[in-house]
Amino acid sequence: MAQETKSTTIDPDDVANFVKIAEQWWDPKGKFAPLHKFNPIRLKYIREKLFEHFALEQSAAPYKGLRILDIGCGGGLLTEPISRLGADIIGADAAEKNIKIASAHAMDQGLEIDYRATTSEELAEAGEQFDVILNMEVIEHVANVPLFLSSCHQMLKPGGIMFIATLNRNLKSFAFAIIGVEYVLGWLPKGTHNWSKFIIPAELQAMNEALGLTMVDETGVKYNPLSDKFSLNRDKSINYIQLYKKDA
Repeated sequence: MAQETKSTTIDPDDVANFVKIAEQWWDPKGKFAPLHKFNPIRLKYIREKLFEHFALEQSAAPYKGLRILDIGCGGGLLTEPISRLGADIIGADAAEKNIKIASAHAMDQGLEIDYRATTSEELAEAGEQFDVILNMEVIEHVANVPLFLSSCHQMLKPGGIMFIATLNRNLKSFAFAIIGVEYVLGWLPKGTHNWSKFIIPAELQAMNEALGLTMVDETGVKYNPLSDKFSLNRDKSINYIQLYKKDA
């Protein structure tokens, strides 16, 4: 789907929406409750793929030696647990308020994490390089998807991998992710998502392959209202995760 081309990945309206509720990042019953429910399977999937790709060994700090970027890190829900496993991680977000909250929470936990209020293109221009890029639930909020993906590709080291989690674009995702989540359940403020910015899996794959990345895995993510839990499965109709490798 064609998207308006802008010279920045920042969408001011999206940033403003998240700034309004930034104080609730670490409240498991607040506006970010869906991410708190989603976090365990995100972390499990990331761990499995990192161990597999880099042939890691079980230890107290298995990610030691890996330089990781959590782009669009928000309050640090992914950044903190990955830091605890030994990674040299940068948490980056366009909203300065998110970074302040993430930094304060990390300090309270006794963690030293490099949080930066910046964008993917600014990091790429500075010459940053990473073994792993976590691009989780952020691409549907950026203003310029081609620039975002290009800058991520530029920062990924040869042999490195990038995780992308986002929302499919169809009537089912509109009904669940916008009508259901924002209007019926009230899990997120109205206007948090713009359905036209959701990306069909094949579109995302084509954009990444055009940059020279190879998709090595893809999984769907499904929410079960009875168990109140998310799980990985073949259903990519709403949420899905793709894993890409940059050839050495």
